[in-house]
Amino acid sequence: MGLRDLVERHSATTVVFLHRLPGWVLPLVVAVLMLVGLFVHSWVGALALVALALFLGWFAYLSWPGLPWSGRLLRVGAVVLLLLFALGDITRF
Repeated sequence: MGLRDLVERHSATTVVFLHRLPGWVLPLVVAVLMLVGLFVHSWVGALALVALALFLGWFAYLSWPGLPWSGRLLRVGAVVLLLLFALGDITRF
């Protein structure tokens, strides 16, 4: 069993949980994390952006085999951009 199989197996319950949430919950949480990360210039904002980057990276990893190269590039770019903004928040204080 490879790493991908292990991650997919352990992620299954979390994905089912997220799928069962009301449709507005996940976008709201993502929006709140993004707003906190962009407007709170401290370790709290950096932590929010890192959490968002980890979540997006995890979803990108799960969907990677089915994505075209353009989708992969966009996801990697988004994760890198979030981490760069988080680094900017960390270096400000």
